[in-house]
Amino acid sequence: METAFEATDPFTPDTRHIAVIAAGLSDPSSTSMLAKQLGEATADTLSARGFRPEMHHFELRDVATDIADSMVTFSRSEQLNEMINEVEQADGIITVSPVFKASYSGLFKSFWDLVDNEALTGVPIQLGSTGGSPRHSLVIDNSMRPLFSYLRMRVMPTGVYAATEDWGAAGGAVGDDHHSNVAYLSRRIQRAGDDLADVVARLEARPRRASSQPKELEVIPFDQLLNGFDA
Repeated sequence: METAFEATDPFTPDTRHIAVIAAGLSDPSSTSMLAKQLGEATADTLSARGFRPEMHHFELRDVATDIADSMVTFSRSEQLNEMINEVEQADGIITVSPVFKASYSGLFKSFWDLVDNEALTGVPIQLGSTGGSPRHSLVIDNSMRPLFSYLRMRVMPTGVYAATEDWGAAGGAVGDDHHSNVAYLSRRIQRAGDDLADVVARLEARPRRASSQPKELEVIPFDQLLNGFDA
């Protein structure tokens, strides 16, 4: 799903496109909620600084089958291709994964495996993660940060991890001062949004391109591989 805070000309110099990628599996999910709130905090700060934020929200569960097919068939559905096309030309990225066995989810990793290694060099990215226990809070630094450093992105220094207890007894709204954990999470989200907006605002908007057709990757016949491409 793609939404925008304000309908604007995508080529206007003061417009900044932010891709928000959530790898939550349920609907609703704490992963999607954290991604949404990080996006809102970033958009609010960009707006306060005179920029026009265009927020593009993507749920990986919506294209989970397409991602799996692409990994083995080397082709992409139109929906997945449009998603990757938007991510690869974003001015800033927010991405959030649930913790699975002390790391990011397989769905999360598979999606990023499909993104071009050279497409996001220097692009700022804000990392977030969710889990059932605070003991997994290092997953951002131990697992996620190396992945995006490999892509040569500008990883924000502070990630946001949210455990179940951080949402309050009933998943209450962020900012409820009656719950210290919730209030603390609210401050972390706002700080993360400010940090990402600050970097995005200091960089020029990236060139935009029209949505491309589904990418068909070249498949080299196995006999050519065996014969050093001479077959």
